[in-house]
Amino acid sequence: MQHLVFVYGTLRKGESNHHYIEQCDCLGTCETLPEYTLFDLGAYPAVIAGHSSILGEVYWVNDDTLAQLDRLEDVPVEYRRETISTPFGLAWIYLYQQPAELDVEIASGDWFQRI
Repeated sequence: MQHLVFVYGTLRKGESNHHYIEQCDCLGTCETLPEYTLFDLGAYPAVIAGHSSILGEVYWVNDDTLAQLDRLEDVPVEYRRETISTPFGLAWIYLYQQPAELDVEIASGDWFQRI
């Protein structure tokens, strides 16, 4: 089965974990509705419910790749998956589940602009 996944951090092109999905079809970039907030955890980002748009890429992935991504994101402990609307259809997004640890917001909503 194929799934759409919205990625916003280390899985994006040029980032450290992109190799997990580099063979998958990228449908394009898009922004979420203004319903989230992006944070910098140092080595990787976190998204929680909020009032900002997040920039990311949408990929088609198969069941095996989705299972690998779930392991990478430590679902259901550190992150959980929810669906969001994208111009390409409903896609999975990984949301952070430990918001007490968040303090460095990326106001632009773009992980590439964190520095």
